[in-house]
Amino acid sequence: MSEQILTACLLWHCPDKRGLVAQIAQFLFDRGGNIMDLDVHVDENLFFLRLTWDMSRFSIPADKLEEAFLPLARQHDASYSIRVNQKKRRLAILVSQYGHCLQEILWRHNLREFDVDIPLILSNHEDLRSLAEQYRIPFHLFPITPDNKAQQEELEIKLLKEEQVETIVLARYMQILSPRFVAEYPNRMINIHHSFLPAFVGGSPYRQAYERGVKIVGATCHYVTDKLDEGQIIEQDIIRISHKDSIEDLIRKGRDLERFVLARGIRLHLEDRVLVHGRKTIVFD
Repeated sequence: MSEQILTACLLWHCPDKRGLVAQIAQFLFDRGGNIMDLDVHVDENLFFLRLTWDMSRFSIPADKLEEAFLPLARQHDASYSIRVNQKKRRLAILVSQYGHCLQEILWRHNLREFDVDIPLILSNHEDLRSLAEQYRIPFHLFPITPDNKAQQEELEIKLLKEEQVETIVLARYMQILSPRFVAEYPNRMINIHHSFLPAFVGGSPYRQAYERGVKIVGATCHYVTDKLDEGQIIEQDIIRISHKDSIEDLIRKGRDLERFVLARGIRLHLEDRVLVHGRKTIVFD
């Protein structure tokens, strides 16, 4: 297997003006960087950019990149983030009793579609322990009741920090996380909602869709915020249904959709293709 090239990815946004791409490209060229991929979007006089470059001959070491870009960012009143692919991200999965999304993630990870380490799976039920063991991933049980929820969340956060987890995926985790928990992972906690948000928010969207007689159902992958099901949307998709479909048919079709939408959303996040701006996202795919 060939050695992985050391690359860096820049996500940047600022007020739009002429020459921004040229200035950033020149900045990299002057320091020995070779641009590998570049994508730009301008919306309502705002400039959004995703750029990756080869670090093998770059004169600035990886741990100094944020500092090096700061003067240029200040010049343009920009917000930015940089990630270097020196080591794999660490991703934890939270799940309850539905196994289809967890199975999809673990299967794709086993095929090396996701460039991450998965050090643990957390659950409030025992049901999926055997699936975790099948893939040799530690499974941690934290039963949740109204009386112990706050205490259990603190124990979960402690474990996640001990394992240096950077990204969390809620793979049909049927618990509402507290603002305290969510604040620990801003724009790094990904959820799949079995509905085409903002339609049919809550715990039984398929029944709501069936009763409404809709002709499509969907799934939404989004970041988690302290407002239920209102996080910035990463990925969505839909599937057509008809009057012949029962609630069970809607659930079966929706289950397939949830798996694929969540997998695509995870990939976009891990490849630094999602730039959060307010309540929206710019997705460079």
